[in-house]
Amino acid sequence: MKQKNKRFLTLTLLMVMISLGFFILLSNLRENLIFFYSPSEVFEKSFEKSKKIRVGGMVKNKSLRKKIKEIDGRKLEEISFIITDYNKEILILYVGILPDLFKEGQGVVVEGIVEGGGIFKATTVLAKHDENYMPPEIKNIPSIKESKNGV
Repeated sequence: MKQKNKRFLTLTLLMVMISLGFFILLSNLRENLIFFYSPSEVFEKSFEKSKKIRVGGMVKNKSLRKKIKEIDGRKLEEISFIITDYNKEILILYVGILPDLFKEGQGVVVEGIVEGGGIFKATTVLAKHDENYMPPEIKNIPSIKESKNGV
């Protein structure tokens, strides 16, 4: 075989292998490329009962409910709230401690499984905030206030 043909064959095989590698990588990561679904998308798509997904939206005002529940002899807080994308709403059930930044009217992403009837059982709750967030303890320091005001 001539040197030119060997080089062409090698490059062709290399391109095929790289293309195949990218195809396998993207097909395996397809579900993880979407960070979260909106409540409308959850109602439009059908998910397997045990498939973990993330749902994001705004916590509806006056929807937060808390009650103490005893599980395995331990008292845990059972929390329910509604996430909305201002088109559809989904009820979230969560047992655990909420993040400090969680509040009504704020953005949130929850991870868990879809149950029937517009109910989502969350295992993780992530509160969203803007890039200008500053903890209250730091916000009250005078030098921080002055630098924000341009002094």
